[in-house]
Amino acid sequence: MKVLLAKTAGFCFGVKRAVDTVYQQVEENKDCKIYTFGPIIHNDEVIKDMQAKGVTVLEGEEDLPKAKNGIVIIRSHGVPKRICDRMDELGIQYVDATCPFVKKIHKIAMEKAEEGAFLVVIGNPVHPEVEGIMGWAGEDAAVISTAEEAEHLTVPEDRKICVVAQTTFNYNKFKELVEIISKRRYDISVLNTICSATKERQTETARIADRVDAMIVIGDKRSSNTQKLFEICKNACNNTYYIQTLDDLNVNQLRSVETVGITAGASTPNNIIEEVQNYVRINF
Repeated sequence: MKVLLAKTAGFCFGVKRAVDTVYQQVEENKDCKIYTFGPIIHNDEVIKDMQAKGVTVLEGEEDLPKAKNGIVIIRSHGVPKRICDRMDELGIQYVDATCPFVKKIHKIAMEKAEEGAFLVVIGNPVHPEVEGIMGWAGEDAAVISTAEEAEHLTVPEDRKICVVAQTTFNYNKFKELVEIISKRRYDISVLNTICSATKERQTETARIADRVDAMIVIGDKRSSNTQKLFEICKNACNNTYYIQTLDDLNVNQLRSVETVGITAGASTPNNIIEEVQNYVRINF
């Protein structure tokens, strides 16, 4: 069997930076409790390893008082401004591991709010990254993720519109929604804030999926960028399988195929990717 592994599979810059930050804080502060505000990334295997090293995940704002004597690390997806303000009020020491590309959108959101513009975020409204962005945008902002929502977007006629994107959003879908909004309004500025690594990963994945008999997508089920990779693969290759670890792989599904492609989300550790790749190469 021929196996094609995507070169872009695995940790992106922002995820690696956040994960490294946690382990560094654990190593440098052995006498201090380490917390993360929400899971540092969307990967259960990574979170389990951190918990084994004593890291505690704070699930929400109500948990912050528990961390008064510790160090809180802000997740790679970022948090709303009110969370940072609350930690300042409580005197909690914290380290910001927000992905720099996400941090850039926070800055845009604040600046546009000060200018009086209406911010439109194209992304998943319940994803923590988008929730974080909205928390820096003020009251005049909206999230859309579908063509129908773009068609029904209502903004006062006298307001300028600024459009940004969740960093892991599908690039082609982003262009489609921007086109719909642009047809309805003229005073609009569009900032493509999709991470370049995300676009490269999606492009490479589509190219591989179009050439193989089966496609394996590795990543946490909550990972937005992995979900997008799965959608892209499924459109190009009917035999596409979404797994979190090797244990999820049904080997019988690969018995009759000659070429297999493997890709992985930005929060998937290299050891899991290598384990799946080596198993497929050896056993087929």
